[in-house]
Amino acid sequence: MNEKKVPFTEGEIREIIKTYPTPFHIYDEEAIRANVRKLIKAFDWAKDFKEYFAVKATPNPYIMKILKAEGVGADCSSLPELLLCEKVGISGDDIIFSSNDTPYQEFAKAMELGAIINIDDITMIDFLEANGPIPDRICMRYNPGPLLKDGNDIIGTPEESKYGLTRDQIFEAMAILKQKGVKRFGLHTMVVSNELNANGLINTAKMMFELAVEVKERLGIYIDFIDFGGGIGLPYRPEESFVDYDVLSAGIKDQFEKIMVPNGLDDIRLSFECGRAITGPYGYLVTTAIHHKDIWKHYIGTDASMANLMRPGMYGAYHHLTVLGKEEAPADHVYDVTGSLCENCDKFAVDRPLPEIKDGDILVIHDTGAHGHSMGFNYNGKLRSAELLMHKDHSVTQIRRAETVDDLFATLDFSDL
Repeated sequence: MNEKKVPFTEGEIREIIKTYPTPFHIYDEEAIRANVRKLIKAFDWAKDFKEYFAVKATPNPYIMKILKAEGVGADCSSLPELLLCEKVGISGDDIIFSSNDTPYQEFAKAMELGAIINIDDITMIDFLEANGPIPDRICMRYNPGPLLKDGNDIIGTPEESKYGLTRDQIFEAMAILKQKGVKRFGLHTMVVSNELNANGLINTAKMMFELAVEVKERLGIYIDFIDFGGGIGLPYRPEESFVDYDVLSAGIKDQFEKIMVPNGLDDIRLSFECGRAITGPYGYLVTTAIHHKDIWKHYIGTDASMANLMRPGMYGAYHHLTVLGKEEAPADHVYDVTGSLCENCDKFAVDRPLPEIKDGDILVIHDTGAHGHSMGFNYNGKLRSAELLMHKDHSVTQIRRAETVDDLFATLDFSDL
């Protein structure tokens, strides 16, 4: 169970709205810091443990700078994400570049920044060599396929995933790269997403430790680092529970001591590349109820839409919803809470029991600190909202302004019309 409470009052939000109209995303800086500190502390037994924040979750330099100050690196998958790292001063081993179907210019920038290159396909060896030198440190993304019996709704089963190398390809690729002069090797995998079962994550670590031992035995290669990906989940529903970092760490440590230590592989960096788990629970989409409609169902229309939060429409994902000022009121009405997009899937909640909602009420949609604003779009001419950062003293900084129509039209040429 987890309490779905907001870190601000209705009065504070209404004061903020005077300067920054709804809709907007607002992030709780102090909660983000406390959360990532807890993760890092849980793994203080692991040499040089590193959390690489998945930039795609919340690609904002203010957020990245906060996390950098806490010792967090960056997991990048595109050129703009690498450029964000460059602008906030993240480089070298503090970046892992995990990309697929990638133009060479993106690899070139990653190598310029000294990032760890995580190759997604065995053909990338020839591709890198044809375009420039192969770095002396390479990470390999592993896809276990049907060897792993279960996947989940977001990533699916591994054998249906476009990511990574097969087991045989891992050994073949490492043998080729060793012959070509690569001196440092890493292993990476991400076979689940939004996983709330610590045992599933522990079993992933066990799988990777066993693979590292086999690589040593077959190829004489000592793996330098293992990245478990970013599968730690977020309990979107109140009845779900957060992954206990201490339980997760203890389970991984147990497997490490059973598998890695006896095989002389205890001098190794372990890492995660969590995004959702780090910022997700501490971001909120704030929107105003502007319309109500009663036909076959009861609808509450808001000034936000899927352009501000895609997950419910894309996945049917649940996001908890609070009506400010009515937190203790009985949930005795059933609504679909919708946006104005010309798509029927533009709904934040379906058949949701909520307190009675009046036009002008402020609604807070929880757990939008990752894959919220970052998945925004401009379909229907919708403009993406502002992002705000709430500090420890509850003062607020705008860390991204809202888009304007001029922004939307900036790439169009009206001169000959």
